[in-house]
Amino acid sequence: MSPETAAPHVPVLLDEVIAGLAIAPGETHVDGTFGAGGYTRAILEKGAARVFAFDRDPDAIREGEKVAAACGGRLTLVPERFSRMRQALAARDVEQVDGVTLDIGVSSMQLDRAERGFSFQADGPLDMRMSQEGESAADFLNRASEEEIADVLYHFGEEPKSRRIARAIVAARPLARTGELAAVVRKALGWHAGMKKDPATRTFQAIRIYLNEELRELEDGLEAAEQVLRPGGRLAVVTFHSLEDRLVKRFLKERSGATPAGSRHLPQQAASGPAPSFEAVAKPARAGEAETAANPRARSATLRVARRTAAPAWSSKKNSPATGNEGVFE
Repeated sequence: MSPETAAPHVPVLLDEVIAGLAIAPGETHVDGTFGAGGYTRAILEKGAARVFAFDRDPDAIREGEKVAAACGGRLTLVPERFSRMRQALAARDVEQVDGVTLDIGVSSMQLDRAERGFSFQADGPLDMRMSQEGESAADFLNRASEEEIADVLYHFGEEPKSRRIARAIVAARPLARTGELAAVVRKALGWHAGMKKDPATRTFQAIRIYLNEELRELEDGLEAAEQVLRPGGRLAVVTFHSLEDRLVKRFLKERSGATPAGSRHLPQQAASGPAPSFEAVAKPARAGEAETAANPRARSATLRVARRTAAPAWSSKKNSPATGNEGVFE
């Protein structure tokens, strides 16, 4: 590919993702989170015949057109949420694929652009919308009740001082800029220069996840991947915080058919419910010192890889049986 199509950002755990996918020439893959196209390029370079790359961000799709043009028809850009991959692939006469890759959360492209409003590192409009449609962060913070804001910060940011922050946000309204929100949170929590972690981090994470329905999207996306992967196909998911990772771990535990171990007092009961639709490939992978030094975003990343079995896809996450031992999905 030409220099003008080179990726502006290095994807996290790239070597581990490609190894986990075990790509063979001629395969068809889905990159559910195209972003700057780093995973897609690597998948194509490994010999995949086709990649369907999903992204709900219009900027990613528009900027990916140069990448697609350089790929001779092997890359199809899909301006959709990855949770709709089954429907979008079916509309393109594709029923099954050999691999699905998901890099969860906000992309480096979005974080690095102040005008998108995802980060407090540089002041910008309080936006945070991945699709650039619907309610913005400013809209939400300026209309929501103190209780609603506190709940979002607690549940999606795991912020223990959510009520104090929510009270400060309501008192400071209207808010329009990322710098304003960060200043309100810092003041509420007594931040001072030299603190190890900026206290605004959890608040920004929580609002972003809530606005973009990221956890629901992840749940639905995992089920969609289960539906489109052929037997033997691989699923590779990179997460960046505990909320995401717990959700992926639980999904793979359930779908692998993990059950509580028995004892001499309580023998293990016969397995019930759907047959396992996934099986473990390897233990979770995390970035090494060299990668985290070169790319600080990799510090919190976790990769989980699983292989699709020949069992039918489960009907719904609501019907998943109870699980016990984690096995390699630790």
